[in-house]
Amino acid sequence: MSVFDLVDFDNHEQVVYCSDDASGLKAIIAVHSTALGPAAGGCRFWDYVSDEAALKDVLRLSKGMTYKNAMAGLKLGGGKGVIIGDPKKLKSEVLFKAFGQAVNNLNGRYYTAEDVNITTADMAIVNQSTAFVSGLEGKSGNPGPFTALGTFLGIKAAVKFKLKKDDLSGIKVAVQGLGSVGYSLCEKLHAAGAELFVTDINQATLDKAAAELNATVVGLDEIYAQDVDVFSPCALGAAINDDTIPQLKATIVAGCANNQLAEARHDKVLLEKGILYAPDYVINAGGIINVALEIYPEPYCAESATKLVENIYNTLITVFETAAANNMPTGFIADEMARNIIAKGA
Repeated sequence: MSVFDLVDFDNHEQVVYCSDDASGLKAIIAVHSTALGPAAGGCRFWDYVSDEAALKDVLRLSKGMTYKNAMAGLKLGGGKGVIIGDPKKLKSEVLFKAFGQAVNNLNGRYYTAEDVNITTADMAIVNQSTAFVSGLEGKSGNPGPFTALGTFLGIKAAVKFKLKKDDLSGIKVAVQGLGSVGYSLCEKLHAAGAELFVTDINQATLDKAAAELNATVVGLDEIYAQDVDVFSPCALGAAINDDTIPQLKATIVAGCANNQLAEARHDKVLLEKGILYAPDYVINAGGIINVALEIYPEPYCAESATKLVENIYNTLITVFETAAANNMPTGFIADEMARNIIAKGA
């Protein structure tokens, strides 16, 4: 099947396949839109089951970045990179230099940064081959803490709107995935008085959460059915699907994972079940907001980044109120808002 016929192809401006025999690099870069500015979005390193799965992921993620950047008020378009393979086996200096050259060949149409299995040290190597990199140490650095902050504030907004509660004391939250962002989110939730139920593939991290955050550890397949207020997907995408939605007891879905809905229609399914969904690309925009200020001409300022991230709370309240007033899914409303911003800025 042609890439143009794929359901996840959304008039992407450019899809680039990158390979380098010497380093073993196999990657795909997708530029969804540059209507608001150069495309920006991180690169993830993942051992996909197939090249087709990698293509599907990069197409969805890059479109999400277009909407995310628009809703965050950034003068940036949407793009994404994926490196295909097992990062534990394939990571090398020569590979990241080769990826940097692939980014550089796009002549500034795409700025890359950290994502899953990519560190600031990796990006420093990419930076040796291209200037079109953000999230560098000494500048904006690791975007993870800002993503966690935005997600935490987004959960507060959802709790305020759905449960009419101004704080998170006593709120029960099921967190799926304790990577660097997920764990940082849990720390903030715990400090705010929330009760945590967590799962992850890493037992050591789970033990740490139990000891440090008084979290209740549950199985990977048990996390959906916990009797909680908030289900927070913080792992990979498609956690909200036909199999998991019937299990949910939570009345709020709000997490930092990208592409949380397996299909767009699941937004409506959540609405019909009375579950408030915080659109993923709105709530998890903290990281890109932070690295965006490194791309802008002005010097990077962490205080300015934090203030912009804090506005995620207000943006979500607007999405929730508009959706409720029109009896429409929140994701549909966010998409409409994003498309209007892009159309006006194009």
